[in-house]
Amino acid sequence: MLNNIGLPGLLLIAVVVLVLFGRGKISSLMGEVGKGITSFKKGVKEGTDELDNIEKAKDVTPETENDKV
Repeated sequence: MLNNIGLPGLLLIAVVVLVLFGRGKISSLMGEVGKGITSFKKGVKEGTDELDNIEKAKDVTPETENDKV
């Protein structure tokens, strides 16, 4: 069903959405989507940075019985 939309169908859908919601509403909606994507990317970067810090943590486990305090 969706394979037959083509360019004229997409343009018709875009015009209908624009008429129903108006330019201002669509603009604010796209702004919110952009903020969400930016926030998601920031969260992923912070998560990978945290995992890198965990991997770099120094192992302080004593190697032998003599090293124990």
